[in-house]
Amino acid sequence: MEINEKIFIAGSNGLVGGAIKKLLTNQGYGNIKLGGKLLCPQRSELNLLEFESVKDWFKLNKPSIVIIAAAKVGGILANSSKPYEFIFENLKIETNIIEASRLYGVKKLLFLGSSCIYPKFSKQPIKEEYLLSGELEPTNECYAIAKIAGIKLCEALNSQYGFNAICLMPCNLYGVGDNYNPKTSHVIPALINKFYNAKQKKESKVVCWGTGSALREFLYVDDLAEACIFTLNNWSISKNDSSKKVAWLNAGSGNEISIKRLSEIIADLVGFKGEIAWDKDKPDGTPRKILDNSKIRALGWAPKIDLYTGLKLSINDFEKNYLILS
Repeated sequence: MEINEKIFIAGSNGLVGGAIKKLLTNQGYGNIKLGGKLLCPQRSELNLLEFESVKDWFKLNKPSIVIIAAAKVGGILANSSKPYEFIFENLKIETNIIEASRLYGVKKLLFLGSSCIYPKFSKQPIKEEYLLSGELEPTNECYAIAKIAGIKLCEALNSQYGFNAICLMPCNLYGVGDNYNPKTSHVIPALINKFYNAKQKKESKVVCWGTGSALREFLYVDDLAEACIFTLNNWSISKNDSSKKVAWLNAGSGNEISIKRLSEIIADLVGFKGEIAWDKDKPDGTPRKILDNSKIRALGWAPKIDLYTGLKLSINDFEKNYLILS
């Protein structure tokens, strides 16, 4: 990427898009005096679900770099209760942006997926090549299928047209700017909200979903933002070698933790002293999923923020911003 690129960040108001926008700005991208521009349209300005709107916007704004961080996301509850919305909306968002990027000569595109694309009982650690080697986790199958379709669109564009489309598959993400709504949030923000409110209400017990035995890998969102900019600057797949390489890279911390231990740490950090109980009638999701990050690390990227530090930053963000909004 050159400093004077016109960079479209789809989803710039979200957790990931916001972190990418902040880091690009800090690194000097989008400086109008140098010819650059960060394109971060609001939903009222650009409806990503409508192809004609997306196409007209691309024709007018002519981005040279596209980062697809926009998606309908959520935890087990949201995915299980609204599977149609999760597959339908995500398919529309990614296909609209990817096709408009092809039509209007985008120089390079980065599509962000998720580690949930891999089979529920995949070999561990999970290599990129394990995609489509087994059945998906049922609780987020529709979201995963949409993300797999996005990967395959990018791979096909590389193979057929030589279009410079790359993908990153991060593990579970968290950090400043997260969604703490208990009905739609992922595990870390949901637990922060749950334990904080239990402390405030002086409750003696908090009930969490599942058995607590599931193992998860977490990456702080600022580390993913660095991985995005790093790969845009350092990694491409050409038409000539796309058949020999995958068109996506895993991006994770390399460390895993049980949901039970994670809950204990968060409870301690927010000051909740009561009992943590487990509703074993609720699903655990995939029992274990730690990514093999050797490919992206071989290129020179590595995460910087450990889980404990990241959790403290997230709790501080929750106290400062979410409590005010709620």
